Order: sequence, then structure tokens, then C-alpha cells
Amino acid sequence: MPKLITLEDIDALATGSAFLGTGGGGDPYIGSLLAKQAIRQYGPVTLLAPDEVPDDAHVFIAAGMGAPTVMIEKLMSLEDADRAVRGLERYLGRTATAIISAEMGGLNSVVPVAYAAMRGLPIIDADGMGRAFPSLDMVSFNVYGVSCTPMTLMDEHGQLVILETRNARAAEEMARPVVAQMGAQAMMCCYPMTGAQARQTAVPGTLSAALAIGKAILEGDGAISPVDRLVAALRAQPYYRHAHRLFDGKIVDLDRLTTRGWVFGTCVIDALDGAGQVTIEFQNEHLVARRDGQLLAIVPDLIAVVDRETARPIPTEGLRYGQRVAVIACSAPPILRTPEALAHMGPANFQLRDDFVPIEQLAGA
Repeated sequence: MPKLITLEDIDALATGSAFLGTGGGGDPYIGSLLAKQAIRQYGPVTLLAPDEVPDDAHVFIAAGMGAPTVMIEKLMSLEDADRAVRGLERYLGRTATAIISAEMGGLNSVVPVAYAAMRGLPIIDADGMGRAFPSLDMVSFNVYGVSCTPMTLMDEHGQLVILETRNARAAEEMARPVVAQMGAQAMMCCYPMTGAQARQTAVPGTLSAALAIGKAILEGDGAISPVDRLVAALRAQPYYRHAHRLFDGKIVDLDRLTTRGWVFGTCVIDALDGAGQVTIEFQNEHLVARRDGQLLAIVPDLIAVVDRETARPIPTEGLRYGQRVAVIACSAPPILRTPEALAHMGPANFQLRDDFVPIEQLAGA
């Protein structure tokens, strides 16, 4: 039986998806405000398991594209999301019957819920990553045969751009400068697909997982620390069960640059007891963590920086000198670890020198 996403679920969904966003995906607070207002106005959203979606359903994505540092100052609107989706509907000559998230990021997994409420449509309990990634081609839809285009981009001035490209990488290369011209933030609709295609290519169960992870962070009874509670919740999930608390420390250096529509940077964390230093590199999302030069975790596995006292995930744009944090890493969904997926979202795609090594091998099962 389909479930409902209600007003009471939004804080947990935003918090859990912010963790799965591994530093990227946009500020979850902004997305939660949009979703709460939409549900208050239009009612709760039906959450469909992938096997409940008809084969011939018209599945559309509503998402934001741009630099997270810009998204906290230049707010998204559901009206712009609606223009992006309806622009693609007109172009294709078909109307959406279900919404799906492109990724599990703090903003990009809550905005689709808000948009589904606005349209009175169900949202599928799945997405294209089980985490967040910075590039349009780094999604399971692309890896397993769904075309990224035609796609639409919409800015706050009502300007709509429609792209048709030969593949998803070309779509990324063409869309990124357009988004930069739009002020480094735009709403988009891409990867239009059928229900059958969504079932075959998506990462299932990820909205439910985000809800469970978020509840673990927010609803503890004090018996164990929030960070330990978070790790336990991850280990209860089928995808993220290889979960480890890698390091506790204080941020002592931060280099962050917004350019070409992304946020690039490095975060350096010193151990609180002086025993070692962790360096994390990110491109919107955390990509690799090393302790004193030794590999701790690497994409596509998930790396998150959370507040040491509350376990709340800290997005890359929220990192600050002096913050006391814990570094958590966990396994990615198996669909992201295949040779086909690693060709699109493995370390080489980020010019990293290390090969992919599963977290369970690096940190112990």
C-alpha cells in the first residue's frame, strides 16, 4: 500500500538526505521550507515503491542545478521548477504522472517532494544515485540507458533553455555554462522516462532510507551519542551498512572556490588529541578522505562531515574554521559500484590519483 510523506516527515527527510548528499545537493533547510509550505497548502505526498509504478507512467525529474554556495543566497522557487517541468512536458507532448528525485541531496531530494505536492502527483521511493554527485552524467539512469535529454533549464527571469545532446556528458558540458550564465543556479528537468525505465535503472528505497537516517539523528533518547546512533542507523540500511566513524577533530584549514558552476575545495581536520590529520577534497560533494596521506574513503562510497555533538550533517558551504566534527563514511549502493557505474562516477572522473577501494576493505567489515 502506498505510504504518505506528511508535514511531520520533512525535517527527518531533509536531515537524512543531507547526510546522503555527502556535503552537496544544496542546503536542506531551504528545501524543507519549500516542502513544508507545499504540503500545508496542497496536502501530503504519496510515496510509491518502484514496483507500484505502472510501466507506462510518465516519470519526470524536478531538480536544481548549480553551486551550493549560490543556492543559499539565491533561493529556488517551485514556480521555476514548474516552468522547467511543464516546458519539457510541452516539448515531449506528454504530462507527468509521477515525480522522481535525481539524487539524494539535502535540497534536491526535498524539492521534488514539494513539487509533487504542488502538482498533486506521487513521488517514487527511488533516485538516480543514492547520494549526490556534481555532474549530470553521474546517475544510474544514464549508466543503464535512459537519455538525459531532452532537458530544460529555467532561471528566475522566466528564461527557458531546451537542450538535446548526443549523451549525458555532452549535456553536462553544455548545461553548466548556461547555468553559470543564469547566475550559477537554475531549475531543471531531465531524464524523462517511463515507469518501466525508472524501475530498471533507479536506486530503490532511498527516500525511505533518508527518512530513517534523519529520524535516527533527530529523535534519540540520549542513551547513546547522536553520532553513534547515526552509524547504527546506517548499518541497518541495506546499501549503507558498511558504515564507520573514521575521525573526530577540529577544522583547522578550509579552501573553497566557486567556479564553473561548482564548488571546489579542501577541508583539513586535526584530531582533537593531536593524533593525526584528515584532509577531505570536495567538488560540491566530498570525494576522498585521507589521514596523514593514507586513503580512508573514496567515491562512489559516501563521505560526510557531521557536527560532533548533534550528528547533523554539514554541507560543504557550511564548513567553518574551528568546527568540531566527526567524519563518517559508508558504502554506496551496489548499483554504483559496478564497472559500468565506476566508468561514470569513479575516482578517475574527478582526476583523483587513487583507485576505488570499498570502505569495508579500507576500514574493516
